[in-house]
Amino acid sequence: MARAISRDYAGQTLDIVIRVEDSFIFAADLLRQLNCPVVCHFVSTELREREVSGHSQREVFFSHPPELKGRNVLIIDVVLRTGITLDFLCKRIVEAGPRSMRIAVLVDEPTERHVDIRPDYFGFVGASKVLVGYGLGGRAGQFRNLAYLGVPEQPGTRRVSRGNGQARSRAKRMKAR
Repeated sequence: MARAISRDYAGQTLDIVIRVEDSFIFAADLLRQLNCPVVCHFVSTELREREVSGHSQREVFFSHPPELKGRNVLIIDVVLRTGITLDFLCKRIVEAGPRSMRIAVLVDEPTERHVDIRPDYFGFVGASKVLVGYGLGGRAGQFRNLAYLGVPEQPGTRRVSRGNGQARSRAKRMKAR
C-alpha cells in the first residue's frame, strides 16, 4: 500500500488526515513507509446520541478540520465498515477545496456499507466481525495494544482470538516494509 501511495504522489507533498481514535498504530506504520513528503493532521471523532421527535439519532462531530485548500489529501482509517462517519469527514474536507482526496484503510468491509464510499487503498477485505488490536479498542478501550487484529471471544471477556493468518501476516509485512 505504501509503495502505491508513494508512486501516486511522487514529487508531491501529501497531507495525511488521521482519525486518531482507532487509526494511530496503522497510520504510524504506513507513514513510516511513505517515500513522499507528508504533513500530518489529526482529527478526533465524537458520536453523540440525541432524541429528535421521540427517535434516537446519532450525530457525528469532528475536531476542527485542518486547512487543506489546494492540497493533496489522504485520509487514513483502520477499518471502513458502514462508511457513515468517514463519509461525513470526507464531505467536511471537500468543503475545504483540496486538490485531491483519497482514502486508505487497513480493512475494508464492503458488505457492511451504508453509504456509497470506497477506499482508494486497502490492505485486505475483512469479514463482518468486531475487530480489536492494532489500535482498535474493544469495550472500555481494551486490546488496542495487541500487535495483531483479533476477535473478542465473548463480549466482556479479556480473551481475544487471533485474526486469520492472512491479516496477521499482512500486518507484519506492513511493519517490516
